[in-house]
This record gives sequence, structure tokens and C-alpha cells, in this order.
Amino acid sequence: MKKAKPAADELRVEYKRSDFRRLERGKYYKRVKASSNVVVLDPEVVAVFPNSAAVNRALHSLVEVAEALTSASSQPASAERSDR
Repeated sequence: MKKAKPAADELRVEYKRSDFRRLERGKYYKRVKASSNVVVLDPEVVAVFPNSAAVNRALHSLVEVAEALTSASSQPASAERSDR
């Protein structure tokens, strides 16, 4: 014979309501959200990259290209002409 399940809002006999402080929903929500780095990818992107290492390699390459373009565009025009 199966044991009867206690009602959802009842505590087990070994616990007392007075043992718990006032409960607060979402107490650590802001802290967890601030430290979270979860990124959700679109299904089309997931199909192209088989794992997180592939995604990281692609993103690192993109950062290198962006940095190269940024540093090239920040050089004075006279310096670019003298290189030719």
C-alpha cells in the first residue's frame, strides 16, 4: 500500500514553521542575474556550431578582425600613405 502524500502546504512533523524566517521570493535574483553569462543561440546558429569551443573560436576571430579594422582606421592618413 502506498503512503499518503502530505498536502502541499503542510510541513513534515520534524519541521516547525518557527524554525524558518520570513521567506522572500527572488531574494538573490539580481545577484544571480548579474553574474550569469548564459547566452541562448538561435537554432540556425546552433546548426552551424557543433559545440561551445567552435562558437568561442569564431567569436575570437571576429574580435581579432574588429580590432584590426579599428586599429587600421585609427592610424593617421599620412602614415598610411608613407607605407605605400
